[in-house]
Amino acid sequence: MKSCTIPHQLWGEMWGNYMADTRSHPQNSLTVMRARSIKQPGRYGDGNGLYLVVDPSGAKRWLLRTMVQGRRRDIGLGGCRVVGLAEARNKAAEYRGIARSGGDPLAEKRRKLAIVPSFIEAANKVHSERSAVWKNQKHAKQWINTINKYAAPVIGERRVDQIETPDILKILAPIWLVKPETARRLKQRLSAVFDWAKAAGYLQGENPVAGVTKGLPKQPDRKAHHRAMAPDDVPGFVKQLRADGDDRSTAMAFEFLILTAARTSEVLEAQWLEIDLKNAVWTIPGARMKAGKEHRVPLSVRCVELLRDAKKRLPVSEFIFPGVKEGKPLSNMAFLMTLRRMGYVETVHGFRSTFRDWAAERTNFSNEVCEMALAHTIKNKAEAAYRRGDLFEKRRGLMERWASFVADEGAQIIKLRSN
Repeated sequence: MKSCTIPHQLWGEMWGNYMADTRSHPQNSLTVMRARSIKQPGRYGDGNGLYLVVDPSGAKRWLLRTMVQGRRRDIGLGGCRVVGLAEARNKAAEYRGIARSGGDPLAEKRRKLAIVPSFIEAANKVHSERSAVWKNQKHAKQWINTINKYAAPVIGERRVDQIETPDILKILAPIWLVKPETARRLKQRLSAVFDWAKAAGYLQGENPVAGVTKGLPKQPDRKAHHRAMAPDDVPGFVKQLRADGDDRSTAMAFEFLILTAARTSEVLEAQWLEIDLKNAVWTIPGARMKAGKEHRVPLSVRCVELLRDAKKRLPVSEFIFPGVKEGKPLSNMAFLMTLRRMGYVETVHGFRSTFRDWAAERTNFSNEVCEMALAHTIKNKAEAAYRRGDLFEKRRGLMERWASFVADEGAQIIKLRSN
């Protein structure tokens, strides 16, 4: 048997061809840092048909080029913001495996993508799951309303895995400084939707809400958000409020809010079944309280007068301070509109801060009594464990003092600037 002798020149040609083939078919030639640093538009091979494509716009995406049932096909694997290098390699290996077994990875991809929900579908799913355990149904309604109002028009019909940070920026930017509190809450709710999508397997990359604040200006200090009236100006304001004949029902409700140091929603949605006029107690159910816990409010003599007056005006109403529409309470904007019409620049919620400042500076009541008057939760867990009562009788004394201060007969009406 003759031995096969290959000429030296032929060996050189074969080796050159082998090296050329190796160079043209690289194996894992890209790194994470390299993929991030590439700026020049073009296509950059990683190996086994996987390419990083950089578009003229600067956008980067992954592409798999492989043979599918005898034909060369290009399969998109997602943008680099959503799909990392390791995930792109895994996806490429999965699709190559399907192709080698005679299947169609494109059909498989379409089948998987068909079940990916749109953003609004995902938001409704999250809302449905969470609202079942929310005690405050008003909060549940507000949660989905902000999504529908601000996010749905921009990304509502888009699949959750196709939404990126610039889309979130487009939603938040218009209200970030104009409505800072609404914007912050909307941001939290958007993040919750994408967290759910990621946990459910619909979103492979980073939550697109995570880095959005880098593109937004700094908001004003949250402590400065609720502008509060100075305590000495409150008697004059209430005197002016009592003289206001434009909307007596709103004026009465507003004075009741100030005297009880309650939150706007607590007063607007107050019902007669919560009131015990004989014992001068207003019991707000936990479902309507921010902390989810029942809260008793001691009613001053003036509060009882307001309630009796309200009862005479509309004796058959379910709500103490009903709105224009039958069976509905006053509008959520009623108090703020009254403030603005009267020329004041403060906020309604600011009266709680005013009460707290007055209690700290003008009375000797303990911090615990003052905080419980505002229905604030005791933050110290050890103290909360031993605090079984609600200091009701002490709070009654505090609220009577507050009512006397507010009703100061010597108070002057001061018209504030509207600018």
